[in-house]
Amino acid sequence: MNPTPAPPAAGTPQLSLHDGRATITLNRPAHHNRLHVDDLLALQHHIATLQADPGVRLLVLTGSGRTFCSGFHLGDFDRQPDAPGAGPRLFEETVDALEALAVPSICRLNGSVFGGATDLALACDFRVGVAGMQLRMPAARLGLHYYPSGLRRYVSRLGLAAAKRLFLLAEAVDADELRNLGFLDRLVPPAQLDATVQTLADALAAGAPLALRGMKQSLDEIARGEFHLSALREREALCAASADLQEGRAAMAEKRAPRFSGR
Repeated sequence: MNPTPAPPAAGTPQLSLHDGRATITLNRPAHHNRLHVDDLLALQHHIATLQADPGVRLLVLTGSGRTFCSGFHLGDFDRQPDAPGAGPRLFEETVDALEALAVPSICRLNGSVFGGATDLALACDFRVGVAGMQLRMPAARLGLHYYPSGLRRYVSRLGLAAAKRLFLLAEAVDADELRNLGFLDRLVPPAQLDATVQTLADALAAGAPLALRGMKQSLDEIARGEFHLSALREREALCAASADLQEGRAAMAEKRAPRFSGR
């Protein structure tokens, strides 16, 4: 019998791929998965790898241990590579890259989430949380004006009132209220977390890749108020002429599961 593989040593986020499903796991459990500059660079590398791989159908982002993520490590706030304050800009670029990932994404919130990690979760398309988790955005208590794209994500995805509550009051918000605010799409007991994430992943994997990617991009552009009708029409036309649409129609007529190719 082969021994069970040892878990990876704590450090930068880990990427795994299996049958079109990518999983990125934040990997500093002893420090509540706080994000250092090296972690952000690793995340950017993983996201670029997934963006370039046509076989990837979806991403699950999660954390190791009891906390999803405690946010950006303040000790790296002024760390070079470029200039003082480069750390927060790198954080913004990383979260923006996650939001722009072509394939749908699920945030598997295995525990509480704090600071910039709340925006990392918001950049995913779906969020599944566990009973007992909390969220806190302490920027105002640190004297920090949050970066623009993060503020935009909060307002466009949660609404202005919820964004002001979370940023300006800096209060801890429990899991039930996070579901009421729309931050969580699903709230489950810890024992049901994996099954619930799998249900969402299966639903995404059953969709036509071309349509999923196109509609995700279009919906995000509409939410930001940055869409151009001509671009949406181009994506609509691309799907209308696709082999996936032909296969979807044939599968429905034949009462079978479709076999999409992403073309």
